[in-house]
Amino acid sequence: MIKKVIFENLGRIRYKEAWDYQEKLFESVVREKSEKKEEKEQYLLFCEHEHVYTLGKHGDKQNLLIANHVCKSKNIDLHTIDRGGDITYHGPGQLVVYPIIDLESFGMGIKSYISTLEDAVIDTLESYGIKGEKDDKAMGVWIDVADPPKARKICAIGVRASRFVTMHGLALNANADLSYFNYINPCGFRDRGVTSIQKELGHEVDFEEVSDRMKEAFVNRFGMELSYRLKHF
Repeated sequence: MIKKVIFENLGRIRYKEAWDYQEKLFESVVREKSEKKEEKEQYLLFCEHEHVYTLGKHGDKQNLLIANHVCKSKNIDLHTIDRGGDITYHGPGQLVVYPIIDLESFGMGIKSYISTLEDAVIDTLESYGIKGEKDDKAMGVWIDVADPPKARKICAIGVRASRFVTMHGLALNANADLSYFNYINPCGFRDRGVTSIQKELGHEVDFEEVSDRMKEAFVNRFGMELSYRLKHF
């Protein structure tokens, strides 16, 4: 069954502002679910962030390789948040996607949801001739996962779910400045690299085009019917 979902492009936004907005929408979906509304509003948010490191609730602070005051001097925000996973980086040139949906209405559990997120990213990469892959031992989308010295992550995934309503999501490196990953052990890994669509292709890609292809992948993989709304906060 096709599910109606409200799409909002938040544009370039600081992490905390987007996180607060997610919380507001998340609470509204949970409330409508508890009221057993047949047509509850669900959301798909796209954005870019200013430079920020986020540490998951079970993450190891030792995976941040620079002191907090160095982050401040480099204008990098730092937040400990309520998603799964370890530390990751968000910044300009990276497409961040936050689905705030009721998994039960989509007939999904947490594992199938994460797998479908990965599928949507893999579809997006395939449209650029890049072979994205899953790793049974680590969430996200990788390249050359079977060859450890070459394995590199192109998309991080970290989610939170309560009453099967989701928050947080994925971050696909399109044209991101990968040097910011040098200051962390991305997702806790010390022996794997990171990459981007730009790095794999050898040239910058059109960010709006990446967004459109990702949106199409979500529609196809999740069976969403999107309605568009301007951000209103």
